[in-house]
Amino acid sequence: MPTLKIDGKEITVEKGTTIIRAAEQLGVEIPHYCYHPGLSIAGNCRMCLVEVEKMPKPQIACHIQCLDGMVVHTQTKSVQKLREHILEFLLVNHPLDCPVCDQAGECRLQDYYMKHGLYDSRLNENKVKKSAKAVPIGPTIMLDSERCILCSRCVRFTDEISKTGEFGIFNRGDHSEIGIYPGRELDNKYSGNVADICPVGALTDRDFRFKCRVWYLAKTESICPGCARGCNITVEANLERPHHANGERIMRLKPRFNGEVNDWWMCDAGRYGYKFIDHDRLLEPLIRNQGTVQTTGWNDIVEEVIKSLKGVLKKSKDELAVLVSPEMTNEELYLAKKLFVKELGLERVLLLRTKADGDQDDLLIRSDKHPNRKGAEWIGFEESKRAIQEVIDQGLKGGLKGLILFGQDLAALYPGRNVEDLLQRLDVSVFVGSNHNLTSEHVQFILPAATYAEKNGTFTNFQGRVQRIREAIPPAGQSKAESEILTLFADHLKLDWSYENEEQIFDSLRRSVPQFQGMNYSKIGREGVPVE
Repeated sequence: MPTLKIDGKEITVEKGTTIIRAAEQLGVEIPHYCYHPGLSIAGNCRMCLVEVEKMPKPQIACHIQCLDGMVVHTQTKSVQKLREHILEFLLVNHPLDCPVCDQAGECRLQDYYMKHGLYDSRLNENKVKKSAKAVPIGPTIMLDSERCILCSRCVRFTDEISKTGEFGIFNRGDHSEIGIYPGRELDNKYSGNVADICPVGALTDRDFRFKCRVWYLAKTESICPGCARGCNITVEANLERPHHANGERIMRLKPRFNGEVNDWWMCDAGRYGYKFIDHDRLLEPLIRNQGTVQTTGWNDIVEEVIKSLKGVLKKSKDELAVLVSPEMTNEELYLAKKLFVKELGLERVLLLRTKADGDQDDLLIRSDKHPNRKGAEWIGFEESKRAIQEVIDQGLKGGLKGLILFGQDLAALYPGRNVEDLLQRLDVSVFVGSNHNLTSEHVQFILPAATYAEKNGTFTNFQGRVQRIREAIPPAGQSKAESEILTLFADHLKLDWSYENEEQIFDSLRRSVPQFQGMNYSKIGREGVPVE
């Protein structure tokens, strides 16, 4: 393991570590454009030049590996002058688009000019416009070749990560341009990542373009709920001016690095799957009675639900079923089991998916489209298609009197089974969920639930890694997290529950479920907690 000095700071690194990676470990920033830790080394932007003692000329820090005894300088006058020259070269024909560029605020040309440039330009003539502006190259991405600095990150991403190879560099010399191969478009399942890794405004996200300036965004670390992978993400919301985007509060989702789960990437299905958060929501408790729907308060509706459930329980516990969802957090599933199984003694508290299985690949995407099936299994829920079918059959025959659904659109999951008729036969039917669906239009009680972006808690991904979700925006309307709804149930049942937040629920969970033992809610950080 070589030991070296960078700007006077000594560090020992693994063999094969490059200078730029060693500098990162020391907190020393070496500017760069073409280098990305998840891609192969291109070494073409030359922005990361540093001086290495006993080497005759400056070296690119992204390519040179650390050697024992090496002494590196990143802030000498000659290095600073080289950075100025590189920036001046890159900006020779770069358009003066900053006021109207969607990359403004997170553009490395802007950032590095202010940190490492600030030179007096030697060019007085007008910029030469060589390329078409804002050309859509696929469903998700817009290309502005005029802004491109030929870092080749997008080319390497589609060659090495998505392995779809749509991008190429065409022509030669100062006529070189990034583009899509003729007859193709950028339509792979990970296309949105090229906008993330583009260091300038050449590749922009069509979904996010001109929706919101980045300095208005509030960023919250969370987990993508799109599949069992549990990609680490940031939820980026505009809480100040949501009317700028048709009332939407969530502006975009972006991947967050986790080397054990998703590296630097996320799929397009997860990236653009946030629209349900601010559209077609259930916003207030509703009671449906003989075809009419009445708005009510939380205490009133929970009191009515508990009264109806007690009526069914007095006759037979076998006539009441509860279907929990693998989209609920660990804390919510734990409370559901504690309430319905332990306190009420129900035998049919079953796990039912809210989505059918889908596609899967070798990169990130999992066929299981639920974020917490593993957590549900640990807590003691196991999906049984046969048991679910028995519940439906019993209901259609009139033998089921009560049904509580947590997010499941039973009518869509079981088309042709006349679920609407089943719901009409029940003495009590309860839907706890965030959005309108076919099932919510036929149940008796509708309890609006918060989405994953509006609450705190944990998910357990398919690897057994427990990860945190965090509240990024306030719950829409009067919606509440399922944990709050279940606690309201317990209060009206006069149960002695003293939970005030998700941390307290998790503390009780970890003492009850073996797989969670030894975990600490407040210490579940960016990397999550893998099961031993």
